[in-house]
Amino acid sequence: MARVVITLKIMPEDVDVDLNGLLEKIKAVVPKGTDVGATEITPVAFGLNALRMNVSREESMGGTDDIEAAISELDGVSQVEVERVSRM
Repeated sequence: MARVVITLKIMPEDVDVDLNGLLEKIKAVVPKGTDVGATEITPVAFGLNALRMNVSREESMGGTDDIEAAISELDGVSQVEVERVSRM
Protein backbone atom coordinates (compact mmCIF):
# COMPACT_ATOMS: atom_id res chain seq x y z
CA MET A 1 0.00 0.00 0.00
CA ALA A 2 1.03 3.57 -0.61
CA ARG A 3 1.34 6.37 1.92
CA VAL A 4 -0.75 9.50 1.69
CA VAL A 5 0.26 13.03 2.67
CA ILE A 6 -2.50 15.20 4.10
CA THR A 7 -2.16 18.97 4.38
CA LEU A 8 -4.24 20.40 7.23
CA LYS A 9 -5.04 24.00 8.10
CA ILE A 10 -5.83 24.47 11.79
CA MET A 11 -7.55 27.70 12.79
CA PRO A 12 -7.20 28.82 16.41
CA GLU A 13 -10.11 30.15 18.47
CA ASP A 14 -8.38 33.47 19.11
CA VAL A 15 -5.31 35.51 18.17
CA ASP A 16 -3.91 34.82 21.65
CA VAL A 17 -3.60 31.04 21.15
CA ASP A 18 0.04 29.91 21.30
CA LEU A 19 0.39 28.01 18.02
CA ASN A 20 3.72 26.43 18.99
CA GLY A 21 2.14 25.06 22.16
CA LEU A 22 -0.88 23.92 20.17
CA LEU A 23 1.42 22.08 17.75
CA GLU A 24 2.93 20.10 20.62
CA LYS A 25 -0.56 19.12 21.80
CA ILE A 26 -1.51 18.07 18.26
CA LYS A 27 1.58 15.85 17.98
CA ALA A 28 0.50 14.12 21.20
CA VAL A 29 -3.07 13.36 20.03
CA VAL A 30 -2.74 12.38 16.37
CA PRO A 31 -3.74 8.73 15.92
CA LYS A 32 -1.03 6.09 16.11
CA GLY A 33 0.53 5.42 12.71
CA THR A 34 0.14 9.06 11.62
CA ASP A 35 3.40 10.98 11.27
CA VAL A 36 3.59 14.77 11.57
CA GLY A 37 5.80 16.32 8.90
CA ALA A 38 6.40 19.91 7.85
CA THR A 39 4.59 22.66 9.75
CA GLU A 40 4.30 26.40 9.29
CA ILE A 41 2.44 29.32 10.79
CA THR A 42 0.69 31.38 8.14
CA PRO A 43 -1.03 34.77 8.53
CA VAL A 44 -4.77 34.88 7.86
CA ALA A 45 -6.04 38.40 8.70
CA PHE A 46 -6.15 41.00 11.46
CA GLY A 47 -3.36 39.41 13.47
CA LEU A 48 -4.83 35.91 13.27
CA ASN A 49 -2.47 33.13 12.21
CA ALA A 50 -3.23 29.56 11.17
CA LEU A 51 -1.17 26.44 11.65
CA ARG A 52 -0.59 24.53 8.40
CA MET A 53 0.86 21.05 8.70
CA ASN A 54 1.49 17.89 6.73
CA VAL A 55 0.76 14.49 8.18
CA SER A 56 1.36 11.14 6.51
CA ARG A 57 -0.06 7.69 7.00
CA GLU A 58 -0.66 4.40 5.23
CA GLU A 59 -3.47 4.59 2.69
CA SER A 60 -5.06 1.52 4.27
CA MET A 61 -5.78 3.50 7.46
CA GLY A 62 -8.67 5.20 5.68
CA GLY A 63 -9.76 8.83 5.55
CA THR A 64 -8.96 11.82 7.70
CA ASP A 65 -11.95 11.81 10.06
CA ASP A 66 -10.03 10.41 13.03
CA ILE A 67 -7.24 12.98 12.64
CA GLU A 68 -9.68 15.87 12.30
CA ALA A 69 -11.70 14.71 15.32
CA ALA A 70 -8.62 14.33 17.55
CA ILE A 71 -7.35 17.83 16.70
CA SER A 72 -10.80 19.47 16.90
CA GLU A 73 -11.23 18.30 20.51
CA LEU A 74 -8.19 20.29 21.69
CA ASP A 75 -8.69 23.55 23.57
CA GLY A 76 -7.86 26.52 21.38
CA VAL A 77 -8.84 24.89 18.07
CA SER A 78 -11.68 26.52 16.18
CA GLN A 79 -11.58 24.61 12.90
CA VAL A 80 -9.63 21.89 11.09
CA GLU A 81 -9.66 21.96 7.30
CA VAL A 82 -8.17 19.39 4.93
CA GLU A 83 -6.51 21.37 2.16
CA ARG A 84 -4.99 18.53 0.15
CA VAL A 85 -4.54 14.78 0.11
CA SER A 86 -1.95 13.21 -2.19
CA ARG A 87 -0.32 9.83 -2.63
CA MET A 88 3.41 9.37 -2.20
